[in-house]
Amino acid sequence: MDNHSPAVFLGDAPALDFLNSVSTPVDVPVDAIEDGEGLLHWLDQAKLVSPETLEAIRAQALPGELDKVADQARNLREWFRTFVREHRGKQLRRDALAELEPLNRLLERDEGYSRVVARQTDEGEVFDFQPMRKWRSPEALLLPVGEALGRFVCDEDFSNVKACEGPSCTLLFADHTRGHRRRWCSMALCGNRAKQAAHRHRVRQA
Repeated sequence: MDNHSPAVFLGDAPALDFLNSVSTPVDVPVDAIEDGEGLLHWLDQAKLVSPETLEAIRAQALPGELDKVADQARNLREWFRTFVREHRGKQLRRDALAELEPLNRLLERDEGYSRVVARQTDEGEVFDFQPMRKWRSPEALLLPVGEALGRFVCDEDFSNVKACEGPSCTLLFADHTRGHRRRWCSMALCGNRAKQAAHRHRVRQA
């Protein structure tokens, strides 16, 4: 899984990081989920699926099966991107619920359950009620992504969802800063580029 480029995690929300799994860091779009191995690598970086589960799913997958799941993940990503772009910058209204039916159909496939587990802490051993999931096929890899999208819809204020103001940047983020004045995906990337462009403009004007 180390042969793929590191993914971009600047969205301040797992759902937006999923949308940002395709980005244009320079001129050419780079898709972190271009194939099945890319999907496994991204899920590992996003910490949505444990490394042990990913290895087990890789071992049981039929030839080409993971690539098909990656294709489904890209379709899910672009469907949700359309939803976010339509509703970002304003409060999400009840009538948007009908648009979320594809997401609800995905979530209905989940075989989740919970179990009591023991966990060691500095104070001693404690018991946790831990959510679990049955990974019956590689398609189950879409379920933690769907869960992240569902939680985002329910928990995030869409008024704070913004697109980076970089001219060629495609990244989205949730603005959780005080005053909600964030403009860039990252000051180290698009923010500095904007400052340099403004400086060159002032020099030319002078």
